[in-house]
This record gives sequence, C-alpha cells and structure tokens, in this order.
Amino acid sequence: MLETSARLLRLLSLLQTSRRWSSTELAERLNVTTRTVRNDVERLRALGYPVHATFGTDGGYRLAAGAVLPPLLLDDEDAVAIAIRLRTATPSVAGIEESSARALAKLEQVLPTRLRNRINALQTYSVAVSAGDDNQRVAATTLSEIAAACRDRQRLRFDYRSHDASESRREAEPYRLVNWGRRWYLVGWDIQREDWRTYRVDRMTLRLPHGPRFLARPLPDPDVGAYVMRGIGRAVWRRRATIIVHLPAEVVVERLPPAVGPVEFIGRDRCRVRTGSDNLEQLAVWFGLLGADFEVIEPPELLGHLRMLADRYRRAVGDTPSTTRAD
Repeated sequence: MLETSARLLRLLSLLQTSRRWSSTELAERLNVTTRTVRNDVERLRALGYPVHATFGTDGGYRLAAGAVLPPLLLDDEDAVAIAIRLRTATPSVAGIEESSARALAKLEQVLPTRLRNRINALQTYSVAVSAGDDNQRVAATTLSEIAAACRDRQRLRFDYRSHDASESRREAEPYRLVNWGRRWYLVGWDIQREDWRTYRVDRMTLRLPHGPRFLARPLPDPDVGAYVMRGIGRAVWRRRATIIVHLPAEVVVERLPPAVGPVEFIGRDRCRVRTGSDNLEQLAVWFGLLGADFEVIEPPELLGHLRMLADRYRRAVGDTPSTTRAD
C-alpha cells in the first residue's frame, strides 16, 4: 500500500508539469507496466484529479483544470517561494489578509524544518515599510469583476472620483489591470471622451449590470505597465522639462525609469527627452547619472540649478568657479 501511494504521488508530480505524457513514458519513469499506469490514473481520478487522456500518435495523459481543487504537490523551491510571498507581501487588495494567513498556516504546518528555517530567517532579518494608506486598497471582488470584464470584452459602467474629489459617471472598454505598489490602475477606452484613460481602481464604484460587449482596439502601448507609469508621472508633474541627451535613444530608454517620459530619436547619438518632476533636484540627478553630455532646452530654472550644483562640486574638489581648471 505504501509503495502504491508513493507511486501515485510520483505520477501526480509528473502530470503536474505542463506537458503531455504517453503511457509508455510514464511506465518507464515509474518502472511499472502501462497497465499499472492506467490503473493509477483511474485512482487519481477517483481522488478528484482531472487527468485527461487523448489517443493517437500525439496522445497521452495530462492534468487539466477541474471543478474542485484537489491537493497539490510542491517541490522545495515552490513551497519556499509561496511562503515567502505570503509572509512578505504588503496587500493592496482588501479582505485577503485572513485567507492569506490561513493558507500560510496550512503550508508551514507541513513544511520540513529545513525549509521552515529558511523562511523564518527572512522574516527575522528583514523589515517591511508601509508604501501607502489603506484608502488605496481595493476589494478582491472589484478586481475580479474588472478582470472578468477585460476577458469578456464587456463595457464597464462606474462612478469615478477624480484627484480633485469631483464625481462623474463613466463608461469604458476595459483592457488591462496594472498593479504599481499598493495601487491598482485600469487602462481603458473612455466612451464619452473617445480616448484612452487610466483609472485608479480605488476611486471606481462599479455599476451592475455591465454594458454591452465591444470589439478590442489595439493597445496604446504594447508595454501597458510603462504606459501607466508615464501617464501617472505626467499627471502629477509640477516641473516640466525638455532635454537633449548625447546618447542613442535606446540607451537612454534603458537607463531612465519609464515614468521619466517619452524618449525621441533625433540622431544616431542624440535623443530628446520630454519629462518632468515635482522638483528640479530630481531632474538634475536623473540626467547627471546618465554619464553623458546633455543640453537643457527648458525650463531656464533648471539651468540655474545645474550651475549651482556645478559650483558645489567644484568646491568639493578644492576649486572655485573663478579658478576652474580645464583638463
């Protein structure tokens, strides 16, 4: 009986990989006959595992999705990764703390001591810092409703509270949910404005039922995450700037964060960056770290700040603006 149970666990472990196994391959792996493989597959089915079989030259067995959740087999790295994620993640979805704690307790109860020690070490020697307030959290049901509407290509109707606290009724074609820190954003096509918009999900109040289905449009950017980051940055910038950088555009794209803004090609070794920030100091740091020459087109206040930094650096190495040496 113990031998049969161990073999079933080994068979289940093989079937959980994302491939199709022939009965001959499974028999060789388990060192049994193909008849035993067929009997073991029936035992797994009786336990609730949806093992599907196809016939023909490309046929075989594979584990499919079922109506209920049967027990899962995890290897060491799978178990550690899940436990660490459950312990260290700062939830941005309201109402999942209790279920997460239950899942973690069940997992840790069966973990070998060596794996439990690895996870405990991470918790002991790490510190979590809050990234925002609870007002930015959203309900799991809201996220699932929006995700289902994205999948089914069904319009959403919702009340929306803007950053200035004004309320409006919206209707949009939903396309992608983006999680950035503790905030969730929806990228959608606004029906009234006939343009792409990014909505903060915690400011949305869904109205049911949903609207009619729609034909999908091309996304405004293949990298939806970068698109959201750029849009959020532009919305909150207090200082805007245009800067020519003496580097290829593809190099600048790699070195600057997506939220900095669009990078435009203007030559083999030159590009234009239209960007912004809350303060001039941050802009000076971003472009100073590129390790290349750059020209400030606007604003003139940034030029003044760069001159002040240049003087400060000269004094730091023992020079003054009037005694600067040229190498």
